[in-house]
Amino acid sequence: MSEAPEQPLVETADFDAFFAEQVPDRPRAALTLYGHEHVLPDSLPLLFTLQMERVQHSSDPEDVRRMLATLFGEGTLDDWAEHGMTDRQLGVVLIWSAANIRKPGAVSMQRAAELYDQGEAGKAGKAPANRAERRASTKKRKGKTPARSGARS
Repeated sequence: MSEAPEQPLVETADFDAFFAEQVPDRPRAALTLYGHEHVLPDSLPLLFTLQMERVQHSSDPEDVRRMLATLFGEGTLDDWAEHGMTDRQLGVVLIWSAANIRKPGAVSMQRAAELYDQGEAGKAGKAPANRAERRASTKKRKGKTPARSGARS
């Protein structure tokens, strides 16, 4: 048995250098909350995205703590909780932050609150929030049993 000759290596792809050159040249969003200014990253960190998935199925505050630390720094959850932040306020801040990381100014605080409230209404099974959703739900009902007028046949 003879050994195969060693193949020459192809040049190693240096993603460290490549990504260092890819730093976006655009403004970053910032927010002030409880007297602290937080400058958001220029893109959503992978760890944040992974933690968001985990938090949806977890009731462990440690998961929320780790998720917030990726965007806002260590101790954020405890600081915000000590200031009396509600779950709605946390949701609004997260919606605003996620939208404005990619495109600063994309979503106002008011719009983030509306989006949060719409999401909560959907979870509670309330009426659809926009016209297209209302039309779709009306069409579904029309396909079922016909409405009665109250007149006798």
